[in-house]
Amino acid sequence: MDIDYFTRFQVYFADMRDNLLSIIRMMTFIDFIDILILSFLVYKIINFVKETRGEQLLKGICILGALLLLMNQFEFKVLGELSKMFRSVGAMAVIVMFQPELRRVLEKMGRVSKNFTLEHVESSDHEHKLRNLIEQLSASCENLSRTATGALIVVERETKLAEYVDTGTLLCALPSTALFGNIFFPNTPMHDGAVIIRDGMVLAAGCFLPKPQNEEVIAKELGSRHRAAIGMSEVSDAIVIAVSEETGTVSVAENGVLTRGFNREKLYDLLQDRLGVLLRRQLQLQKSEKRELQKKRRRSMVRKAAGGKRLLKKDAAETANETENQS
Repeated sequence: MDIDYFTRFQVYFADMRDNLLSIIRMMTFIDFIDILILSFLVYKIINFVKETRGEQLLKGICILGALLLLMNQFEFKVLGELSKMFRSVGAMAVIVMFQPELRRVLEKMGRVSKNFTLEHVESSDHEHKLRNLIEQLSASCENLSRTATGALIVVERETKLAEYVDTGTLLCALPSTALFGNIFFPNTPMHDGAVIIRDGMVLAAGCFLPKPQNEEVIAKELGSRHRAAIGMSEVSDAIVIAVSEETGTVSVAENGVLTRGFNREKLYDLLQDRLGVLLRRQLQLQKSEKRELQKKRRRSMVRKAAGGKRLLKKDAAETANETENQS
């Protein structure tokens, strides 16, 4: 029996059109909100995987999904059986293929939900260290740029970088132009690695950083320092500063994006903005803790006052009873 595939195509698309129109007629306001939220999530996912290996994988999965849909609609027997096998392992395969992207998403979600706490550092001392760090970093990068001395500096924020700190040499020193100049002076033992800064202190030097995930799309003129800066910013929320040893250009990498052409003023403003956010949040947290403490003290005073009134009433009642008994 001959099958008219053209007629089947016409019937299929006519049914699809009728179904779509009936769905639109039955939609409510909540349904529109649901579609808008879903569209926003799809848009964010596309933006997130754009310009990465995940983009090509996502395109391949979409094409494969369309082919599987056609197989089911036109009842291809052998290909239909293959599509069933794929669906049984498809979810696990997607998780494995998108593991780096899923990890980055979960890390970003963790940063948003994380509470800002001050551990082992008083707020005034921490603020002083951060202000000193901003001043010294801006001046040091200007000096390194002027002499075209290569440098790679990582300013840790919420994501802890212990695994990269372990690859270098621990210093735990206050930042200064002299310190950065000595570390990155050519042919010194630690000049090729990265400096990692935590809580306003130079924690370690000579550290190795990860490669970028989408190295093939990075400009070829960028050297190993800039590539390491991009790679570090992809797996953390750190601010990574790179100074070119060829041109002296100062660049900053954040969230996998490298921005070039910083001078002392621009770098100072950037660090003030990024690290100032941490200071403001920490101060807000301290203010809220003080308010909670004051509320607890007021409640305690109210309870004590209420307890005192009850005792006075009890004493007065006992005195009245004794007077009545004596009379």
